[in-house]
Amino acid sequence: MSNLARSITVFGIYLLLAGLSFILIPNMVLPLVGLPTTTEIWIRLVGLLTAILGMYFIHSVRYDDRPFYRATLYARLIFFTGVTLFVIFKLGSPLLIVFGLVDLAGAAWTWMALRASK
Repeated sequence: MSNLARSITVFGIYLLLAGLSFILIPNMVLPLVGLPTTTEIWIRLVGLLTAILGMYFIHSVRYDDRPFYRATLYARLIFFTGVTLFVIFKLGSPLLIVFGLVDLAGAAWTWMALRASK
């Protein structure tokens, strides 16, 4: 497996596991990022969408879908910027930035691997 494929696969697994955590054990995960526990469905919906995104990442590797890989760079940068703005405007806990940093690190890995594979 190439470094590029590995970066996408690892991030896909991260998304899949994070999504499953929000579906199955949301009230164990939410306090870890400074959010209150909930019995509402929204967190499980977010988990479902996150797990589906992880499946897209994993599936894209089977076909070496480089346009998808490039698109993830923009999406992950937008996510990092979004959670950072949420924290700046006091809409969420500073711990949310951890999720953004994971996205930023994954994007950097994928970007470097894309450049090296040309």
